[in-house]
Amino acid sequence: MPLSLLRVDDRLVHGQVVIGWGRPLAVRFIVLVDDGVRLSEWEQDLYRMAIPDGIELIVVSTAEAVRRLPEWAADPRPGILLTGDLATMSTLHAAEPALVRRINLGGIHHRADRVERLRYLYLDPSEAALLRTMADSGAEITAQDLPTTPAVALAALL
Repeated sequence: MPLSLLRVDDRLVHGQVVIGWGRPLAVRFIVLVDDGVRLSEWEQDLYRMAIPDGIELIVVSTAEAVRRLPEWAADPRPGILLTGDLATMSTLHAAEPALVRRINLGGIHHRADRVERLRYLYLDPSEAALLRTMADSGAEITAQDLPTTPAVALAALL
């Protein structure tokens, strides 16, 4: 079974991911791909506290994720792969375009150089270009904060 959700959300593991997406998708594991968190036991413990019993949290670096993508895609349990930024998701897409194809933009928040596209989605010009590049190479990219809200196609955002 392919991963149920491939999401970019700069807040990483939080209620919207765990409850909002995790429950309807019956998620049994969450892969958190973040080089900084991978090196910090303290941060990993913090994120694990946000995960209910019955859901495994797997914290990996970008390089580890590239190697393990086929393993997670073959896992019979429903899972979420989560990155905190577009660059990381782009790296995963470039490594395994067939596995990292349907990408959800869930929360990329305000920063001085970003422009609001949706109330939860702000992009700078380089991020918009990165999204175009991924889409041109076969990624299906939509923005959707929760499964109960309509997905917004990338073309409508850019």
